Amino acid sequence: MPPAAVYQSQRSVQSKMTFPEDLHYTKDHEWLRIEDDGTTAVVGITDFAQSELGDIVFIELEPVGTELDSESVFGTVEAVKTVSELFAPVAGTITEVNEELDSNPEAANDDPYERGWMVKIEMKDASQLDVLLSSTEYQELVAA
Repeated sequence: MPPAAVYQSQRSVQSKMTFPEDLHYTKDHEWLRIEDDGTTAVVGITDFAQSELGDIVFIELEPVGTELDSESVFGTVEAVKTVSELFAPVAGTITEVNEELDSNPEAANDDPYERGWMVKIEMKDASQLDVLLSSTEYQELVAA
C-alpha cells in the first residue's frame, strides 16, 4: 500500500475508536476513571490498546491489597499476538479486581471502558492525575 493509503487506513480505524472525555489516559495506553468518592480510580486498557493487541485470551492481575507505585506493573494481558504488561497510572492499593475477566477476558476487547475494567485502586495522591493525558491529548498521541 502506498504511504498515503496506509495513513488513510490508520485514520479510518482510529475514527471508529472511542476516547471518552471523562477519563484520564497514560502514554502506555491505560485509562483511569475517578469514582464518586473521589479517591478510587477504576483502571483498564484503552480501545486503542485492545485493538492493537488483538483477541485477548488471558488477563492476569495483581491481587486485592497489592500496593502499587505509579507506573509499576499491576498485571499482564495475553493476546493472540503478544503479552503486554499493565502499568498503574497512579500509586495506591488495589481494592478490587474485575473477576469477570478470569472467565471472560474478551470483555476487555468488547467493552474496554465498562465491562472490561481491570482494577480499582485507592489512590495515595490525587495530584498524580495532573500528569495524565486528557482525551484530546491521548488521541493526538495515538494519531502520531
